[in-house]
Amino acid sequence: MTFLAGRGIADITGEIAEIGLLGYGLPDQQAEGLHTRLRARAFAFAHGGRRLLLVVCDLPLVFSSVTQAVVARLPAAYTEANVVITATHTHCGPGGYSHHAVYNGNTGGFRPQTFRAIVDGILEAARRAIADLEPATLRLNHGELQDASANRALRAFERNPDADKVHFPKAVDPATTLLTIERDAEPVGVVNFFAVHGTSMTNRNRLISSDNKGYAAYHWERRVAGIDYLGESDDPGLIAAFAQTNAGDLSPNLNLRPGSGPTEDEFENTRVIGMRQYEAAARLLAARDEAEVLEDGLDCRLIHLDLASVRVGAAFTGDGLTHHTSHAVPGATAFAGALPDGPTGWRFVGAERNLVLDVVSQQAIYRVSRRLRDAQAPKTLAGPVSLLNRVVPFGQEVLPIQLVRIGSLYLLCLPFEVTIVAGLRLRRTVAGVMGTDLDHVLVVGYANAYGHYLTTPEEYDAQMYEGASTLFGRWQLPAIQQTASMLATAMRDGRRVDPGTPAPDLSARRRHHPARPGPDEPHSHREIGQQLSFVWDGRIATAEFVGVHPGNDPRRGGTYFEVQKREGLYWRRVADDADWSTRLYWNRLPSERGTTRSTVRIQWHVPLETPPGRYRFVYRGNTGLARFQGKSQEFDVTDES
Repeated sequence: MTFLAGRGIADITGEIAEIGLLGYGLPDQQAEGLHTRLRARAFAFAHGGRRLLLVVCDLPLVFSSVTQAVVARLPAAYTEANVVITATHTHCGPGGYSHHAVYNGNTGGFRPQTFRAIVDGILEAARRAIADLEPATLRLNHGELQDASANRALRAFERNPDADKVHFPKAVDPATTLLTIERDAEPVGVVNFFAVHGTSMTNRNRLISSDNKGYAAYHWERRVAGIDYLGESDDPGLIAAFAQTNAGDLSPNLNLRPGSGPTEDEFENTRVIGMRQYEAAARLLAARDEAEVLEDGLDCRLIHLDLASVRVGAAFTGDGLTHHTSHAVPGATAFAGALPDGPTGWRFVGAERNLVLDVVSQQAIYRVSRRLRDAQAPKTLAGPVSLLNRVVPFGQEVLPIQLVRIGSLYLLCLPFEVTIVAGLRLRRTVAGVMGTDLDHVLVVGYANAYGHYLTTPEEYDAQMYEGASTLFGRWQLPAIQQTASMLATAMRDGRRVDPGTPAPDLSARRRHHPARPGPDEPHSHREIGQQLSFVWDGRIATAEFVGVHPGNDPRRGGTYFEVQKREGLYWRRVADDADWSTRLYWNRLPSERGTTRSTVRIQWHVPLETPPGRYRFVYRGNTGLARFQGKSQEFDVTDES
């Protein structure tokens, strides 16, 4: 029986100004414009009456708020069990789309406009993929990529036993895996799996960016395959998604300093690390005739696990004893951030110790609660999530653990940032039950919800950032291994699994929303949309306009501006705000109380291959009452430019 497969893509960008960027946790990292749009790339599969939907999103994280809203509006054949929504983990996407307060700390609260853009965009991509289902051949290929990541937690990694570390001689997971969808022997969709953080863009950046994985997808789709994201064709062309695996301790900053490696420029670092992922995936595609053809259909299992109270059997703990997880508690080091990728604004005394909290934890709390000590020691405790949840939904403790099968490929989809050795142990667990090779099992992190990090017990003991962010304690990984084993056994034996009680849907709860921007005000003697200045130096064209607040209209599925080339009597769009070569900067100016007065600066870093000719910018906006457009002065690109 032949697989059916379909693909779809849609814009999920949301707000681009005066909204906190999610990832680094800096209160002052507020969006001031757009570098690259964010997209959802969906892949639908059907075989023997079973369905599966995989959506890879250019997002910092996926929350239950998003998954629940999407699944509720999908066709009945798609449920929480056979829908996977995963994030690329860019750290420069907008926040404010979670129903848990901890993730909305720098956004002024919940942001309905961004939430709608994300949910509507995922649904649009998913529906396109489902409508696109046609007979297809699925191929699986494996390779290695060694120069696109570095281990940012070496001290913790080194605590693992040699039997684990021998799999990672350079302390990175170099595995790059490509799932290809073919029709009539031509690729129409690819999903690449590779582990590296989306932190090439630093916490100094203020532009919305899809980071290195977003660049890899953009390059393949736009630069290589020639996709026009604003085109009207029913055939989307080649859709290329770059998904995460166990990236918890892997940084793209090869020199282990924020924005450093392979160059000292964050934009160039983003491009280079993305390009290396693309090139590795493209090599696998070129060798697809040697790839494995997937057969044997689809399957899925899911359980909602209350991580606050898992009894972990001796078969998984490693010390021959039974242990328990506990309620979620971050460690003090978690508030410092992962220093090689950028510290947060929550700096304690020193990067890894807080003496006051350390004394309170070790000499008071752990002495009173033996069970908490067994679960969480040696963590320096800093803020119990369960107590905060009594006041306001703060963090999630019931989390989905999901195992899906596409032919001989098994995806263990987890709501965690999984370190490479933790991922190795989980893959061994599933592969052992299913009787398959290790490279046929992948851990897909950042999937369906978010529960922070997942480290090995040995890494946990180091209490670096990743261990301190393993919220449910030292036995969290063994608890997930135990659950993965149960799901795999049920799948192998053809048994159903009781999914348990999911985390509550919090969408109906009242929550704080920031005020909408006030009415837009023109500049003195200048109308909205009018050009204020223009500079063309032969390499970069920059035009500044009297602007409006981008929050009036996020232009999902559209563009804030175009770069146009004169062709005879007409102007043709050659670039827009989705292109790597363009940037939009928004700036608020002093204004009358309750109004918005702003400028928009558009830059085009002219690509070397740009043909000579006459060009201009067209800026489009919405005052909230009416749409408008402004045009820049024209400029010439020559062979010498």
